[in-house]
Amino acid sequence: MIRVLLADDQSLVRAGFKALLDAQLDIEVAAEASDGAEAVRLVRELRPDVVLMDIRMPRLDGLAATREITDDSALEAVKVVMLTTFELDEYVFEAIRSGASGFLVKDTEPDELLRAVRAVVEGDALLSPGVTRRLIGEFAARSKEPSAAAALGELTEREREVMALVGIGLSNEEIAGRLVVSPLTAKTHVSRTMIKLGARDRAQLVVLAYESGLVRPGWLG
Repeated sequence: MIRVLLADDQSLVRAGFKALLDAQLDIEVAAEASDGAEAVRLVRELRPDVVLMDIRMPRLDGLAATREITDDSALEAVKVVMLTTFELDEYVFEAIRSGASGFLVKDTEPDELLRAVRAVVEGDALLSPGVTRRLIGEFAARSKEPSAAAALGELTEREREVMALVGIGLSNEEIAGRLVVSPLTAKTHVSRTMIKLGARDRAQLVVLAYESGLVRPGWLG
């Protein structure tokens, strides 16, 4: 059973998500929070699998709450998915850098929301849609000049290649097709790369790909 914490200051939004999630046989809403501070407290108390976190909330906003959760090693298994009203939210890139596993627009289709919850539990990041690639690229372009991360020296040539493909938003299946290997082999390369770089999940691997200069904003592969 996937346990979800809903964090949003709008009760109607929480009610809608709760009705959808609780109707699934493999998902349950463990708790609800109306602000970031309450969300952090409940996460520490209940250890849910996934937090659906609104970016803008009173007392403690979603970005600060995400940092508190992802900075706590005891909560390493908790995945945070940011909720935003706008596709190009100025805080989304910073949220991903802070450890969020991706983001969803609040008016996303129900099937997409369910797929997203299940995907992050499996270790995937919500970075496949083209809008997300454009978002990451846009904010990476505004960040400091790329500097080669020392840890990249530990990667094999194939792992660098795989990391670059993750960086432009390809799934394991798409990477497998590009490199003519099995999806399992592609997944193994991605996992090893994450371990070597200390990336919390696939989302942070994408950010590292941009920040190291391995991928440049605007690349579409």
